[in-house]
Amino acid sequence: MFQLERRQQLVILIIAAVLLFGAGYKYACWQQSKAETNSNNTVVQSENEDKNSFPREIKVHVAGAVQKPGVYKLGADCRVSDAVSMAVALPAADINSLNLAAPVTDGQKITVPELRQAVPTGNSALFSAPAGSSQSTEKSNITQGGLININTADQTEIESLPGIGPALAGRIIQYREENGPYRVPEDIKNVSGIGEKRYEEMKDKITV
Repeated sequence: MFQLERRQQLVILIIAAVLLFGAGYKYACWQQSKAETNSNNTVVQSENEDKNSFPREIKVHVAGAVQKPGVYKLGADCRVSDAVSMAVALPAADINSLNLAAPVTDGQKITVPELRQAVPTGNSALFSAPAGSSQSTEKSNITQGGLININTADQTEIESLPGIGPALAGRIIQYREENGPYRVPEDIKNVSGIGEKRYEEMKDKITV
């Protein structure tokens, strides 16, 4: 009889141990699953915050030869062409002097220049004033001394400078549109591709 009770006690102890082990195992699995869920939620939240950190909408100022100058709201992935289209370029606008494929940035000012036509006369002036404006030489991009104003000159005029091709002329115009007018002629050296040597070649031919 005593031996039978010992066996029963042993069986009960084994069953209790199995139940405790099973409960502990299930608890450990539950804790691990909970930790993984929290980790995944943290990653998703972090990704959403990263996406939201980029502005979905920016504002640019379009001025110059357009029908509707002003501030426009654009998507963050828009281009200069989108801003000019919203402002509606005038027939006299020289939109080819702009880099229409360039991306726009928040707070950027885009100035659309007017077309200029060559004057078939003497050496007093190489270009006429924009259509509908004064013929005064004070408004010409080329001064009486023959200097080119790099703040107002168009693509063709800038290309007439020594060592300046179409691509570099475009960067000179893009720099003033994105950073404002050149304050002194030396500021043109801030444009990529214009070093000290190239500046020395043109410094006597430019003004601001």
